[in-house]
Amino acid sequence: MAILVTPQTRILVQGITGDFGSRHAKLSLDYGTQLVAGVTPGKGGQVFEHNGHKVPVFDTVAEAAKQTGATVSVIFVPPPFAADAILESVDAGLDLAVAITEGIPVNDMVRAKAAMVGSKTRLIGPNCPGLVTPGAGKDSHGGCRIGIAPGYIHKRGNVGVVSRSGTLTYEAVWQLTSRGYGQTTCVGIGGDPVNGTSHLDVLKMFNEDPETEAIIMIGEIGGEAEEQAAAWVKANCKKPVAAFIAGASAPPGRRMGHAGAIVSGGKGTAAAKIAALKDAGIAVAVTPSAMADTLLRHWGKA
Repeated sequence: MAILVTPQTRILVQGITGDFGSRHAKLSLDYGTQLVAGVTPGKGGQVFEHNGHKVPVFDTVAEAAKQTGATVSVIFVPPPFAADAILESVDAGLDLAVAITEGIPVNDMVRAKAAMVGSKTRLIGPNCPGLVTPGAGKDSHGGCRIGIAPGYIHKRGNVGVVSRSGTLTYEAVWQLTSRGYGQTTCVGIGGDPVNGTSHLDVLKMFNEDPETEAIIMIGEIGGEAEEQAAAWVKANCKKPVAAFIAGASAPPGRRMGHAGAIVSGGKGTAAAKIAALKDAGIAVAVTPSAMADTLLRHWGKA
């Protein structure tokens, strides 16, 4: 099993005719993803072609979903229009919208999240690398790659990965794969202050997934999401969890990289997060290079 998406999930790409969207649509097709539609207003009727694949392009998400059976959208729409693209996926009744776009105005995201209340659509991101459920084929091809993650580093296995950082997601995945341990699903939730899916949301899904036997959680300074996740793990999670918190050396009051990575009013410090994680029985890696080894020791595999 896996969480959120499987190799059979049918995907559409909003912004498939743009440079960034087309580049990653091609990589997803090469990975074996069931990419069945593209959406670019005004370009309906065109066909996106790559290595023998012919993907129809539609003017709207609703039309694309109705014609192709797509249930998930990945969004490569420029920041001024990305929130509306998210809401178009919601209006079409999709199961999942994955917003890769960075730099969406915070007010736009507040409006979008308010409009999503009560909808069936789950949002991942924005400003995220997306997610990958590796396939069982050679080099894990035949899986589902949604977003910008490098598919070739993944391996089918039993570790779930959730992270606010794209780069650290890839680092954790590569460390696991290099040590012979594959992944069920890897989820990059993004680092913006207003986003859709949290660490806690993903941890709950991994905890309920029978194939996921262990979890790596990667956080960073800013907010209280990691502390909330730690409290839930302490009370509910029976699976081994290892974590890393980025930004331990960041000066207070200075935003570091992600829009949500800022320590303000004494809250969201790396020290507070690490203390909460350790109190919950989560093994904490001191450096990024130790993430997989920390999990394997905690899991009893090393």
